[in-house]
Amino acid sequence: MRFERIRTALQRYSHYRSLRLTHDGTRFILLTLAVGVAAINTGNNLLYLLLAMLLSLIIMSGILSEQCLKQLEVRRRMPEHVFANTPTTAVLSVTNRKARLPSFSLRVMDVVAGAAVDRGVHLLHLPPRLSSFHLYPLLMTRRGPYRIEGVKLLTRFPFGLFIKAATLPIVSEIVVYPEVKPLPERLKLDLLTLGHDQAVSRRGQGVGLHNLRWYQPGDDSRGIHWKSSARQARLIVRETEAEDQQRVTLAFSTFASEGGEAETVASRFPEAAFEQAVMLTASLAAFFYQRAYSVRLLVGREEVPHGLGTAHLYEMLRVLGSCCPEAAPASVPLPDTFLTLRERSAAGEMTILVLPWPDARVSAACQGVSSILDGSHWL
Repeated sequence: MRFERIRTALQRYSHYRSLRLTHDGTRFILLTLAVGVAAINTGNNLLYLLLAMLLSLIIMSGILSEQCLKQLEVRRRMPEHVFANTPTTAVLSVTNRKARLPSFSLRVMDVVAGAAVDRGVHLLHLPPRLSSFHLYPLLMTRRGPYRIEGVKLLTRFPFGLFIKAATLPIVSEIVVYPEVKPLPERLKLDLLTLGHDQAVSRRGQGVGLHNLRWYQPGDDSRGIHWKSSARQARLIVRETEAEDQQRVTLAFSTFASEGGEAETVASRFPEAAFEQAVMLTASLAAFFYQRAYSVRLLVGREEVPHGLGTAHLYEMLRVLGSCCPEAAPASVPLPDTFLTLRERSAAGEMTILVLPWPDARVSAACQGVSSILDGSHWL
């Protein structure tokens, strides 16, 4: 039982520690072996002393490098909102918890999908009981969940003979939003003229004052009534009467109606077309957000209700960033939210359907909506 615990501890240690020779270290080991063979063959005391010195340097290298990696606390702070193909910045802090001994020559790398990714973070000297903060750039080329599994610390201290590494399981998970691009001018004109003559009598982002209320998290800061806020010593938001066509529903079909089994969806429908449609839907959401529309988003079987403000926009982008194609055989009915899109358009609300690929069943079920857009055509 005792040996079993020792073996388990060694396995855990080896999982988080690794050691490999450098080029200089390889030459040093070969030199040590040569001196050892010569000492044994000749029996020369000077060669034995030289061999002892070389072996002591190897032992000292292991001990000192281990001291550099011990009692280090690493924290990573990821940006809250990350867009695909848009540079952003993360913050990494390294704290030396040792009471007296500093750490030297540290490289800090992220571990993504089991591989170490060099972020260009190097620490030459980290004194005891002090912290070092580093900003490093991030660029995600694809939308969707992104997971950093840990942090890898490497050091060549003290002699550069070995590279000792320690892996810390510090996990960071974010959802990368789709890339948002400006809409073509012709599409902008078509969207702004859709339902232009349909007036809506309700609260919205128009000109006429509708109401004053307390500020809530996620409200658009442009709606703050500063004079009333100064009198009350608390943020107050003005609600205005909506003008023409201030509500819009964006419906993005993730269904592969002709795909049959789920395994064949990726092979029958191109991934590029789907990603292009996701990007178009995200760009439409940002377009209507900038114009203070109340936006509702349908993504497959998931729904984000009508809302305004920055927090609502990020929630829609999060849903779009996480979506993926799903098989929808003819025997499985479409969600009721898609089947009732026509009624919403008839009631005066702008309803836009985005299709990543031609789908006769979805198009037939959503006949009468304000607009049906081909996702691969506009961006």
